[in-house]
Amino acid sequence: MLAKLINQFANHLDNNSNLKSLNKTFAKLTDYALYHFQFKESMWEECFVAEFDLKNHKNAHADFISNITVLREQAEFKPIQETVENTLSFLTHWLVDHILDSGDMMSKVILAKQAGLPLEPVQKDTRSAVKAVKELAVAMQGYFCDRTIALKREINSHKKTAKKLRITSQIFNNSNDGIVITSANKVIIDVNPAFCNITGYSREQVIGKNPRILSSGKQGRDFYINMWQQLDKKGYWQGEIWNRKKGGELYAEILSITALKDDQANVINYVGLFTDITQLKDQQQQLDLMAHYDLLTGLPNRILFADRFHQAVHHSKRTNTQLAICLFDLDNFKPVNDNFGHEVGEQILVEVASRITACIREEDTVSRRGGDEFTLLLADVESFNQCEKVIQRIHYSVAQPYKIDGVLHKITASSGVTLYPDDDGDIDILLRHADQAMYQAKIEGKHSYQLFNSKQNKQVVEKRHQLDNIKQALINEEFSLYYQPKVNMRTGNVYGAEALIRWQHPEKGLIPPLDFLPLIDGTDLELELGDWVIREAIEQVNTWNKQGIKLEISINIAPHHLQSNTFIAQLGEILNKYPAIDSQSIQLEILESSALGDLKMISNIIKECQNNLGINIALDDFGTGYSSLTHLRRLPVNIIKIDQSFVRDLLDDPDDYAIIDGIIGLADSFNRDIIAEGVETTTHGSMLQAMGCEKAQGYGIARPMPAINIPKWLANYVPNQQWLAYGNKYRSMKENKLELFRLTAEWWKNSFIQGIQQAPQQGDEHWPVMNSTQCHCGMWIKRAIKEQLFDKESLVRLELIHEELYMIARTLLLEYQSGNVEAARAGLNGFQSTFNKMSSIFDNVH
Repeated sequence: MLAKLINQFANHLDNNSNLKSLNKTFAKLTDYALYHFQFKESMWEECFVAEFDLKNHKNAHADFISNITVLREQAEFKPIQETVENTLSFLTHWLVDHILDSGDMMSKVILAKQAGLPLEPVQKDTRSAVKAVKELAVAMQGYFCDRTIALKREINSHKKTAKKLRITSQIFNNSNDGIVITSANKVIIDVNPAFCNITGYSREQVIGKNPRILSSGKQGRDFYINMWQQLDKKGYWQGEIWNRKKGGELYAEILSITALKDDQANVINYVGLFTDITQLKDQQQQLDLMAHYDLLTGLPNRILFADRFHQAVHHSKRTNTQLAICLFDLDNFKPVNDNFGHEVGEQILVEVASRITACIREEDTVSRRGGDEFTLLLADVESFNQCEKVIQRIHYSVAQPYKIDGVLHKITASSGVTLYPDDDGDIDILLRHADQAMYQAKIEGKHSYQLFNSKQNKQVVEKRHQLDNIKQALINEEFSLYYQPKVNMRTGNVYGAEALIRWQHPEKGLIPPLDFLPLIDGTDLELELGDWVIREAIEQVNTWNKQGIKLEISINIAPHHLQSNTFIAQLGEILNKYPAIDSQSIQLEILESSALGDLKMISNIIKECQNNLGINIALDDFGTGYSSLTHLRRLPVNIIKIDQSFVRDLLDDPDDYAIIDGIIGLADSFNRDIIAEGVETTTHGSMLQAMGCEKAQGYGIARPMPAINIPKWLANYVPNQQWLAYGNKYRSMKENKLELFRLTAEWWKNSFIQGIQQAPQQGDEHWPVMNSTQCHCGMWIKRAIKEQLFDKESLVRLELIHEELYMIARTLLLEYQSGNVEAARAGLNGFQSTFNKMSSIFDNVH
């Protein structure tokens, strides 16, 4: 039995052994020894009464148990292998001693006593005879024990090596990343299946070739020289690179190359590991295009205009020249757009953009600001007279008639101008000044321009007075925080709220933030108010926690506040006052415009908030800032917040849909959480769910409310049943696409009917997109035909009935705009009937 237990201890030399299993073997050994010793001692007492060596025998047994106990305790703090080896050595010696000494002696003494012989001579003879055999056996057993241990170690080592080789082979063959291995002289010796899938080359086609067979030619010679210099110096290189597949297509990859070296530091192999990022690059290009250019006119949008402005400012400082910032607003555009339709209005806007572009130099920038407003940046302006000639030329060109579908339309422009650096401000201030000058031009009769007078200090005095009022309001505790709940539409869970500042003015009542926050932008007062907001919000979290309310509270942080020297210290100090608060329940929302400064510094601030304070960071108003994709790649934010300007028009504007779809795709690619703000209706929420966004906030869920109202609101909150039903049902990609069509079609139909039923004197009608190829449904059909996910014949029928529906709608709209309101309303029955036919055809799309 003892020999069997010795073998069990030997098995623990395997590295996979653990303390728990070793203790079980020790327990077996202890149980065996106690049983065996008790039996043996009873034999001695029965045969020899107790006079023959019984005391020594019992002491030996006690020593055995004591030694085993010590060895077992050592296993708690010594390596398992060392404990096992010590135990095996002890047991080996004990086994030999047990068999050849006490066991043999006991047998001979029993025989002698049965024969009636005296015991002392037998004891003496037995000890002398056993001594030599015992020493030899101990030596042999020790040798075999050592060899057994060594052999066991060698077996374990081979097992581990084999296991590592199997794992390495599995990684090599099953990895989604391409792997290429070359010799020291850069000849390919092996590639994995992913390499073949990505490049289109088979393994046999590339073995023995140089990796430059993949070269695209997009990287120059200097690129590769620098790459190999870094590899030679550091033994490692990583970067983005464009390569070419076997079929000739270009693809982008993130490539890591490692030099493998022998014991003498000589390179023996190079291993390249790469990931195909072509799709991500395409998304980046698409989003960059949408983020920097107006999709209607092709002109730079306000984001790219701001970038050009910053470049022009640097140039102005170097050359000591002026910049002119002009803002144009079209006169009489709205009546044309309303009476003749959006298509005519869009054609006019495109033509205006073309005419302004033709009037300026290549180095100047014209941008569509939105609606019928355009901005102009003129560089190297020597005087206002030079700028004035350009503006006059533009006004004359814009005022020429526009002939569209045989109808002549007359449009003019009013404009305002300000000159930098006479008017020394940032882009927002300069545009605001140009806007004020433009407004003055409209007041004075339109079709004219005005120069902003930067030397007038009336506004400066007014702003100082306003700042004093805000400062006093902070002292008087007139500010308060309202909280807007955030929900998971799929689960119905209210998981957080956004803290929003309000000013309860003693005379003017509740003042919204946009009426006072811009005034303190970039001032010390902004830091004071920002710290107050953080303290107030965190204190409220502490209060709610005591009430059993667990919500994640998001706090808006201004760019100037975020980048202040005391921000991290102040935030940490406030958090330390409330040790019971889990910092994960605090979220900071930073505007994307915050990143217009030093990206590296802002990234470090974010990391410090996350790593040292445990706070999550959200990037607010995503998609409206400068170079959104750059921010997403370089700022380690946890959450992306889709700006409400995109969400609000999601169902009306296909461009906003495309932007949101791109943002959701990017968030998924970069593993960022996402939430949409400005969700005002159930349909908006359903649309976002179908697109892949589950979290939302907005008036469709709850308006911002004082903190005291939150507990009651939570108690009475009933999740949106339509959102829950959608979230609890699995849908395939095809089913989600079908749901998007259904939602947008229903929304478009209801919007059109509402416009027709509205009385003309109620004000401006809001008509949905009236172009069947540019609306949501029309673009959906075009994408569906291109993607070939559905039966083409049914899609063609859907396209025809969709065009028929729009023809009816345009006819009714013309009747309405011509004053035949009742006739237009009478035609709604036919419109609804055609819509129902379209719905029936759509239901059969598969």
